[in-house]
Amino acid sequence: MNFIRNLIHKADRSSMYVVLLSCTGIGIFLYMNKLSYLHLSSDEWVMVYTMLGAALILDYFTFQIPPKGNQQSMDSSVYLACIFMFGGAFSLSVLLPVSLILLIKDRKLTWWKHIVNFSIYSLMIAGAAYVFTWTGGIPGALDGYNLLPYFAALAAYFIINTITLGLFFHFSTKDALQQMKRVFVTESLLVYLCTLILALVLTILVVHNGVLGLLLYLSLSILLSHAFKQLFVMYQSIEEKANTDQRTGLFNHSHFESMLESELGNARSQGTPLSLGLIDIDDFKKYNDRFGHLQGDSLLALLGDFLSRKTEGSPVTAFRYGGEEFTLLMPGIDLDEAYAFMNKLRKQLNDTPFEGVEVFPHGCLSFSGGVARYEVDMYNKSQLVDQADKALYYAKKQGKNNVHRHGSNDGMEHEIDLVQDVRDIEQQLNLFRYKDMDTFKHSKRVYKYALDVSELLELDNVEKRNFVLGALIHDIGKLEIPWSILNKKEKLTAEEWETIKGHVTWGKKMALTNERFADLIPYIELHHERYDGAGYPYGLKGCEIPRLCRMLTVIDSFDAMTTERPYQETKNVDQAIKELQMCSGSQFDPELAELFIRYIQKRTVQQQLL
Repeated sequence: MNFIRNLIHKADRSSMYVVLLSCTGIGIFLYMNKLSYLHLSSDEWVMVYTMLGAALILDYFTFQIPPKGNQQSMDSSVYLACIFMFGGAFSLSVLLPVSLILLIKDRKLTWWKHIVNFSIYSLMIAGAAYVFTWTGGIPGALDGYNLLPYFAALAAYFIINTITLGLFFHFSTKDALQQMKRVFVTESLLVYLCTLILALVLTILVVHNGVLGLLLYLSLSILLSHAFKQLFVMYQSIEEKANTDQRTGLFNHSHFESMLESELGNARSQGTPLSLGLIDIDDFKKYNDRFGHLQGDSLLALLGDFLSRKTEGSPVTAFRYGGEEFTLLMPGIDLDEAYAFMNKLRKQLNDTPFEGVEVFPHGCLSFSGGVARYEVDMYNKSQLVDQADKALYYAKKQGKNNVHRHGSNDGMEHEIDLVQDVRDIEQQLNLFRYKDMDTFKHSKRVYKYALDVSELLELDNVEKRNFVLGALIHDIGKLEIPWSILNKKEKLTAEEWETIKGHVTWGKKMALTNERFADLIPYIELHHERYDGAGYPYGLKGCEIPRLCRMLTVIDSFDAMTTERPYQETKNVDQAIKELQMCSGSQFDPELAELFIRYIQKRTVQQQLL
């Protein structure tokens, strides 16, 4: 008993599911088949062999379908046709020898996977046969006046396949529900409808024409499989051209965007590292001006071939980003490893001969590179690209032919003219003086709170600049809200609240008009996100929200509670602190809320002493 308990304790859920599924499938087979092999007539044995051969032939002629390239075969149409003509027990009699032959033939597939496949097919056939009989279906010739049993059998066949395979993914992989929906429900439904049609065709041909009908069906199915293969080859060719930059042979910008989105999703769900490198050929314009665009294109082709060779066999994928810029997407690689890899590439390129390199200041081919890593609080893929771009910009400023890591403390935190930035933002906020003085004063107070809190958080120059400016500009989008709503004394309607919530989106669009303030967008867009995920506009949760945005939410809410607002009751400091404590862990980050509460309490005591 102890051995069994230990075995169950050590077994993971996917293994237990495989065992349960296999036992259920085999049990259903034994119960439904009832050793029907012992009672088959000579003619029935001939039909078993015939259907067995048909299933094996169709299993051999597998094909792939776009857009995902899923492998499909038409053998299910044979099993469904057997149900329609002879019943479920006969269909299972065909399944068993097919499975045994495939077990011997396909030894690359582990034995337990063969058992799982057999069990799933058994459940599908048994379920389809039961539903076929239950809905009034009678094995034999096709009843053209009552097609309900045939469609019902197919539905049962499809649903059982979706559930059994979907649960396997659920127990063995993350994000399984989405994968099950995408792969089985959306992409396989059309294939199963085709399977039903082919099963009906096979039933008609065999019932009326016997073996000749089966041969005609196999010929049709093989031709269709070949047509699907050719279709997929053509699809792959078109897809390759659509995703490839013709000049360099690398993937193009649009494919980069797609893969970046996918890899960010993987890094987010699996907790794995992801780094992004951005490369710019040094002094490419100077080379183009000297030797012409055709020679410049040859240089781009050289770098494309260089990156392709150096990344081959590695998890790194190279793309042409645009012009003379290239990107390296590096899933599973942390920042330091990515930095070392890019530096190695840079040195190897320096040693690569090419006509006309004497025009370059370094006397060789070179590039400047920036590398950044994915952080859990990145809510938009553009943030990772922007960080790599800033690192690249800094590498250019240091004399080119070098690589820089975003966030490294080796000089990238250049002097920041915070005073001038504050003045520029205040000029925009002055528009609130005639439209909504409360918002103007609120923005100034939140800014002052942020200045004090930035010292408590010990932020570096760049973080401090972005945090305090983000606090100052966070409500800029309210300039787009009608005066009548901003200054309404009564309680806002649901529609008016939706208008108020739109200020985060409008503010983001305003900030995008000035490149200097692009780093402030997260503070504008996310200061109404909640720690529990119930905020807006994205419903981000916990650490998905950038840390300093979570801090701004606390400051913004505290000031909103302690100052007179037209649409909510004003609280004193003690009441506001109590509200922060009550909402800690739901609306607010508990650690940051506690830090701000200590700051406010200390500040209040100091004011009382004065």
